[in-house]
Amino acid sequence: MTWPPPGTHTPEWLAQRSRLSPRTPALLWGDAVWSFAGLERRVAALAGRLARAGVAPGDRVALMARNGPAFVLAAWAVPRLGGVLVPLNLRLTASELAWQVRDCGASLLAHDRANAQRARELVEAVPGLRLLDVGTTGDDSEAVAAPETIDLSSVHSIIYTSGTTGRPKGAMLTFGNHLWNAIGSVLNLGLREDDRWLACLPLFHVGGLAILIRSVVYGIPVVLQDGFDAAAVNEAIDGRGVTIVSVVSTMLQRMLEERGERPYPPTLRCVLVGGGPVPRPLLEECARHGIPAVQTYGLTEAASQVTTLAPADALRKLGSAGRPLFPVAVRIADEAGRPLPPGEAGEILVRGPTVMAGYFGRPEETARALRDGWLHTGDIGYLDQEGYLYVLDRRDDLIVSGGENVYPAEVEAVLRQHPAVADAAVIGLPDERWGQTVAAAVVLRPGCAVDGDELVRFCRERLAGYKVPRCFRIVPSLPRNAAGKLLRRALREDWPAKSA
Repeated sequence: MTWPPPGTHTPEWLAQRSRLSPRTPALLWGDAVWSFAGLERRVAALAGRLARAGVAPGDRVALMARNGPAFVLAAWAVPRLGGVLVPLNLRLTASELAWQVRDCGASLLAHDRANAQRARELVEAVPGLRLLDVGTTGDDSEAVAAPETIDLSSVHSIIYTSGTTGRPKGAMLTFGNHLWNAIGSVLNLGLREDDRWLACLPLFHVGGLAILIRSVVYGIPVVLQDGFDAAAVNEAIDGRGVTIVSVVSTMLQRMLEERGERPYPPTLRCVLVGGGPVPRPLLEECARHGIPAVQTYGLTEAASQVTTLAPADALRKLGSAGRPLFPVAVRIADEAGRPLPPGEAGEILVRGPTVMAGYFGRPEETARALRDGWLHTGDIGYLDQEGYLYVLDRRDDLIVSGGENVYPAEVEAVLRQHPAVADAAVIGLPDERWGQTVAAAVVLRPGCAVDGDELVRFCRERLAGYKVPRCFRIVPSLPRNAAGKLLRRALREDWPAKSA
């Protein structure tokens, strides 16, 4: 069943916010500050240009733009016309982008100036695809006003999954999915009059797009950066009144390294850390320095957050991803879908109005993911006695060695505690005797050296014997996608025959 049922309407969000808070800052970009009324006026103008370019209700509009005003405007203008927004991952290759554009059946490719050449090349690869530069200023004489209401059951956006296991799939997220996620998040984190949310994650991912939507729903400004730079993020926290920032663990680690011993200002009330299990040593370092880092668990198919640790629980539940957002239910199930008791690990299932309508053009995969009212995430975790979620790993990344389950994230957390190790990734390799053997790739800190024997000794003091990696590889960096998620599949494919 689609949630909410067809016919459930609300006022169009941006127009409503413009009426309620016309002079409140909406977007801070460099030295520019746009109010909500100013954002509404610019979106109406771009909607007019999109309408003249032929965008009609139901059309999929692919968006190739980096973090910046052009992305923000297009993200609001396309849905205004009833079009479906399809943000493209700028880190993908030309062939990968062409595949996604064909897969979703996009009729128009919108782009900013920085991606003009790539957009032209993509149009050549996809015959019939129209092109529009949304990074230029157009005539607002044919501006399109917002519709009076929007149907919350209609599809707002198609966002492709990371594709860590096979081809990416386009998750269809409705207006209702996005709205309920914003509501659930604010009920957990609260809202202050001085809140400002820093967006340094890619806006083409659901976690970045969600910040834009929350800004309008809550009536708070977004401090937007064109990408992640640790020094720039720290400077914005110090000088631009940022109260909330969303990052992944690798970003947070770089922020702390750049920061040194300088404390963060008391105005910073929440650092949301997602993108996978957060290493416990990193959380402990934040706790020692009084940094309000809280772990969150989410996924594209649930419009971003599923659970988030409330700031008040950050120290008491260190390592937990928190309890479900108010409108969301979480269950831990065995392979047959039967619920498991607290403390037992199994697949994380999610239910609620934030869960996607399905995968675009993939009824069979939709049926596998959405069963009996639950979204089967493929992630492994457990709930404690109080209902707090602890995320262990992707089910596809689980290593079974000699009949024992090994969760890579647990081994990685131990390796990162070694003083010479900056980052680590653990995978399972085929083994005739044990089924799989544990292998680790490590990134060393500058000026440090360590061999496999030392790392084995270090791990044996902290892990059961079957969890200790049997082979190591020293690498300059680890493969990650644009959201910062570790790509273990790529690591397995590239693993050399001989390792340290």
